[in-house]
Amino acid sequence: MARRAAPPDPQQLALFDAGAPPVVAAVGVGVDAGVDAGVDAGVDVVPVPEVSAPEPAPVTVPFVPVTIASVLTPATFRHPQADRETRLNDHVVGYALKRARRRSIGFIVGPEGLSVNAPKWVGLHDIELALQEKAAWILRKLREQQERAQRLQAAKVDWRDGTTIPFLGDTVIIVLDPRTTGAVLNADAEGLPGVPRLTLHIGLPHTASAAQIRDAVQSWLQRQARRVFEERCQLFTQRLGVRYTRLGLSSAQTRWGSASADGSIRLNWRLIHFALPTIDYVVAHELAHLREMNHSPRFWDVVRSVLPDYEQARGTLKDGVVPVFD
Repeated sequence: MARRAAPPDPQQLALFDAGAPPVVAAVGVGVDAGVDAGVDAGVDVVPVPEVSAPEPAPVTVPFVPVTIASVLTPATFRHPQADRETRLNDHVVGYALKRARRRSIGFIVGPEGLSVNAPKWVGLHDIELALQEKAAWILRKLREQQERAQRLQAAKVDWRDGTTIPFLGDTVIIVLDPRTTGAVLNADAEGLPGVPRLTLHIGLPHTASAAQIRDAVQSWLQRQARRVFEERCQLFTQRLGVRYTRLGLSSAQTRWGSASADGSIRLNWRLIHFALPTIDYVVAHELAHLREMNHSPRFWDVVRSVLPDYEQARGTLKDGVVPVFD
């Protein structure tokens, strides 16, 4: 039986980026069941008997030192700290095994691969059986992490003249223009088919370093984020009949926004990459907490009262990948 989730802190509620954290599952005697924070949660708990007889020989396959494959055909998935291997549905999986004081076998699938946390009293043969039991879930999550890593790699920004970044759901071309003071967005250019219409002129020479370009663009984006967020907060406070006390920008890695009981709101400045309907969803979500400091059906009714189609915006937020600046 999976452990019942702890109630949220009544002083603060946050909107999390569901795609970011590693996913977890547990196999054991009915406690320590992990929660899959990613897409398609899959937490199963099956009995694992305590072993008193001598430990059977582990089921392993020859060690193959390769990293996570980029194909979905039979391949090898290997954790950097892998000390054991197994074969799951024709896929070789190298995993990091850790012994811990716990009552269940736990699986964690993160960006590096599969980690297995097992009680000291559970034998290798039983760990192998548990791995086979969860083979489909493990392989699915390894593939999801692989695909996410590929999207993040593709999202890395090459900071140079002519690079592009998303802004309010549109595409902006970065132009190094030493004649410009600061950063100026030009929306008057006549667009060509397939060519972004917006250009952001940055007052830097063409010899500027990647770090200088990045910092200038990030500073401009953060200023725009505060401007847009303040406008949307004012709009939705009127619609919801609430009042917030302070708006702060966040750079959190795992949450898009948070609301506190004292009326303060924090919004992740990276939301500025998304189109306005997605930003509105996060703004309305956090302001709705000023009426319902929970995620009960009443809370979602409050959100729905101002955004009847909020599910679509939430899906965009969940599936979207923002540019990687570092």
